[in-house]
Formats: sequence, structure tokens, C-alpha cells
Amino acid sequence: MSDNTLTLDQYGNFETAWCPGCGNFGILPALKQALLDSGLAPHQVLLVSGIGQAAKTPHYLNANVFNGLHGRSLPVATGARLANPTLKVIAESGDGCMYGEGGNHFLAAIRRNINVTVLVHNNQVYGLTKGQASPTSDPGFTTKAQPNGVQAAAFNPLAVAVAMKAGFVARGFSGMKEHLADIIRRAIQHEGFALVDILQPCISFNKVNTFKWYKARCKPLPDDYDTHDWHKAMDTAEAWGDQIPIGVIFESSEKPYESRFPVCGNGALSSRPVDWAALERIMMSYA
Repeated sequence: MSDNTLTLDQYGNFETAWCPGCGNFGILPALKQALLDSGLAPHQVLLVSGIGQAAKTPHYLNANVFNGLHGRSLPVATGARLANPTLKVIAESGDGCMYGEGGNHFLAAIRRNINVTVLVHNNQVYGLTKGQASPTSDPGFTTKAQPNGVQAAAFNPLAVAVAMKAGFVARGFSGMKEHLADIIRRAIQHEGFALVDILQPCISFNKVNTFKWYKARCKPLPDDYDTHDWHKAMDTAEAWGDQIPIGVIFESSEKPYESRFPVCGNGALSSRPVDWAALERIMMSYA
């Protein structure tokens, strides 16, 4: 899959609609670098997103793109991956889109261990719809829609994913682009479901979890951290506060969903000839 002629410029350079200083600006170049380091040309990549500021990221990248409904990126990504296993499929959206509206799809994708990389821009707020609390907002966080503060517990996607023994679970920080690019590269190369929860500031609507706030707390995991120790991974996923661990938290060697179906092992479905006799038998069975 490697191509030594690839350059970052091939992934394009586009004008964005993000606020100046948005954490998304750190994620986009990290993703490009990860694709380059993985040897993936633009035509080999499909980016699927939902709705939101994070979901605009594929618009600013030269690749195959499907922009879907709010919370519905993973069903599309799953279908695309099964129909064309030669594509590297990346689902990319925000914390509200992926963990809120798309929460059940998130759980289903983990259970299946579908070979899709999931990048979640987690700014702990709804940034497109003017700052409501999101599933990952900390208790007490105040917004115009929650003037008395969030009263629900925050959703912990890493703990949920590790508890379900997802294939690959990681957290990154948009303020550490090189570190993030390496995490995304490893997620892309993983065979199976891969989650990268990316902490990134929303400068317009989240005045608590700022760049400075994340920078003071995000600490890379040590080099000798064992990503296959499930119990340690659970403890690491639960860590949140004065120190927030970032890096690859858990890895599993479970085979991906597609490997259980021989029909997925022969390239894209569209590249195969149609067995008209078999189709006729199927149609006649309904007669």
C-alpha cells in the first residue's frame, strides 16, 4: 500500500469555516500526516462524517467523502467497508454526533469489531448548534441551555470501549499534533474497530476546557505501558482530572468482522461479475 511519491499536498489545502483558534485546526494536519505515513493515497481513503463542526473535516481533505446525517456516520462507514474492503474507511465526527445521536451505532460498531477507524473530535460541547452541553460535558458545566449546570454524569467513551474490549482504544490531544498523528496512524493500521477520542478546545462555547486547561493535564502514556493489559486499560480510561493520560490505551487481537464472511475477502463487490442464474433463482423463490 506504500507509495513513496505521496506528499501532504495531495490531500489538498482548503479554506475552512472554523473559528480562528479552533482545536480542529490541529486535528486536520495530524490526520493528513497519518495518512501519508500509512502510505495511503487519496483514492484509497473514504471519510464518512455526520453533522457538526468536526464533521466538516472531510470537506477540507482530498479523498472520497460521504457526509451523512447527524449521528449516522458509523452505519454508512460499516456498509462502505463491507461493500469495498479495499477502502480504508474513517468515520469522523464530534462528541455529540458520535456519542449522543450516534451512541447506539457506536456500541454496535464496537460489538461487531468492524474494520473502521473512528476519530471523535471531543470538545465537550455542541459547537455547531451554539453551545449546549454534550454527552462528555463535565457535571456542573453551565451553558445557555443548562444555566444551572449539567446535572448528568459525563459519558466516558474510553471506559465503555475498553469495557467492551474494543479492538483499539486511544485518546489524543489536538495541541500535540505529532503525538496525535502517530496515534491516528496506529489506529488506521489496526485490523478492526479503532477509536481515537481527540480532546480539542472549542474557543467559542467552552470557556472551561480550554487549550491551556488541556495542555496542563494531558500527559502521554509511558513507553513501557502495556496496551494489552485490560485491567490496566480500564484504570487508565477512568483517569480524568488533574492528569489525563493520552496515547494508545488498549489493543486487542480479535479478528475484524469482515474476516468472518468469505464474501468480503475478494475485493469490492462492484468489481465482481453478476451470477445471473443465482439471481434468477433467488427472485423466483419469491414467486
